[in-house]
Amino acid sequence: MNPQHQAILDFIESKLQLSKEEKEEAVKLVKEADKVLTISEFKLERTEKVKRTTAILLEETIDELEQKRRSIEEANQALNNSIKELKATQAQLIQSEKMASLGELTAGIAHEIKNPLNFVNNFSEVSKELLEEMKEELEKGNYDLVAEIAGDVNQNLEKILHHGKRADGIVKGMLQHSRSNSGQKEEITVNNFVDEYLRLAYHGLRAKDKSFNAKMETDFDPNAGKIMAIPQELGRVVLNLVTNAFYAVDEKKKEDGGGFEPTVHIKTCREKEVIKIQVIDNGKGIPKENREKIFQPFFTTKPTGLGTGLGLSISYDIIKAHGGVLNVSTKAGVGTTFTIELPI
Repeated sequence: MNPQHQAILDFIESKLQLSKEEKEEAVKLVKEADKVLTISEFKLERTEKVKRTTAILLEETIDELEQKRRSIEEANQALNNSIKELKATQAQLIQSEKMASLGELTAGIAHEIKNPLNFVNNFSEVSKELLEEMKEELEKGNYDLVAEIAGDVNQNLEKILHHGKRADGIVKGMLQHSRSNSGQKEEITVNNFVDEYLRLAYHGLRAKDKSFNAKMETDFDPNAGKIMAIPQELGRVVLNLVTNAFYAVDEKKKEDGGGFEPTVHIKTCREKEVIKIQVIDNGKGIPKENREKIFQPFFTTKPTGLGTGLGLSISYDIIKAHGGVLNVSTKAGVGTTFTIELPI
C-alpha cells in the first residue's frame, strides 16, 4: 500500500471518538483510493514502456527508411548510368546501321556516277573534234558552216553541263547521307528523291552480286510535288525498304527458279493531307508469326552477317519522328507492301 494511505489508515484506527462503522467506512474508502492509485501507477508505467518501445521502433523505422532511401538513390544512379550506356550503344548501333547503308549505296553511287561521266567524256571529245572542224572552216571562210558547228558545240556544252550537274547531285547526295544528321528538314522533290534511292539500291546490289537481277517498276504521281523532310533520314528509310524488297524477291527467285519474275514496284501518291510512298514486292511475304516483330529492334530473318535487325526499327522511328506512319501489309506467297505516309 502507498505509505501515505497507510498513514491515513493508522490515523483512523487511532481515533477513539470514531464509531466502528465510521472507521470501517473510512478504511474502505482509503483502500479503494489506494487500489485506484495502484492501477493508475500500473497504467502509467505501462504507458511509459509503450512510449519507450514506440520510440525504439520509430528509430529503427527511420534507420530502415534511410537505408532504403540510400538504396533507391544508388539504384537510381545505376539506372541513369545504364540509360547513358544504352543511349551510347544505341547511337553506335544507329551509326553502324547508317554506315552499313552507306556501304550499300557506294557501289550504286559508283555506277550512277559512271553514266554521266561517260556522257561528259563523250560529248567533250565530240566537241573537241567539232572545234577543230570549226577552226578549219573559219580558215576557209565558210562562216555559215562555222555558225552551224558552233550551234552543235553549244548543244554539247549544255549536255555536258546537265550530266555534270547530275554527277554533282549524286555526290552531294552521298555526302548528305553520310554526314551527321543536322536534324533540319529540307524541301524534297518526292518522285526524284525516291527514284534516286531506288536506282542506287538496285545498282548497289548488282555491283555486289552480278547474278542479282530484278524488275523495277515505278508509278509516280505527277502531283506528288515536294515535302519537308530530313533527307538523310528519309533516304535511309527508302533505301532500307527497297533493299529489303530486293532481298525478298531474290530469295523467292532462288527457291522458285526461272519461272518467277522478281519485281519491286515503287509508287507515290498525293492525297488530301499526306504523301504516300509504297514499296511493293512479289516476294514470299512475311510469315504470320513474324508480322508483329518486324519493327522490333534486332529482329531479323536474314542469315547472320546479312542484317543487323535494326533497319525497320530505325525506319519506323524516323517516320514517326516526321509525324508520319509506316505500315506493312503482306500475304504469304504473294508479297509485301510497305507504306510510308508523311504529312504534307
